[in-house]
Amino acid sequence: MEFNGRISVFGGRNITPEVYENSVEIGRLLAQEEFLVFCGGGKGVMEAISKGVSKSGGTVIGILKGKELEEGNDYLTIPIATGMDIARNAVLAYNCDAAIAISGQYGTMSEIAYAFQLDKPVIGYQTWDINNVIQAESPEDVISKLKKELNHV
Repeated sequence: MEFNGRISVFGGRNITPEVYENSVEIGRLLAQEEFLVFCGGGKGVMEAISKGVSKSGGTVIGILKGKELEEGNDYLTIPIATGMDIARNAVLAYNCDAAIAISGQYGTMSEIAYAFQLDKPVIGYQTWDINNVIQAESPEDVISKLKKELNHV
């Protein structure tokens, strides 16, 4: 299968029901646009994105912190155990053309920093207000801004 781009999604484990539902929708839209999606593979934003992607026939790869595939959420297409703990955040940044940051705490902030060090654009949705994060107002706006950054408009 050919994809329209590689997108990593960064985000928190502890999120509101609204952020969860909007993350599922972002995942659905990413699958609809035929993007290959990477995430940390755990709970919260990662699970919601995975759910949206997989239920819409897309492909989502989970780059897991630990050594056991079972730590991944139930919606991953391909879980990858790394045993790297938080160092896996760099792997997510390396394996994308652009990133989406949703909610999150310091792990998400570190992923944003890695992406910027690699000159990758980051679309933000209810996340850190950091210079150069392109803030989006809705799931549709996330995809619109993502496509613009990737010149897929």
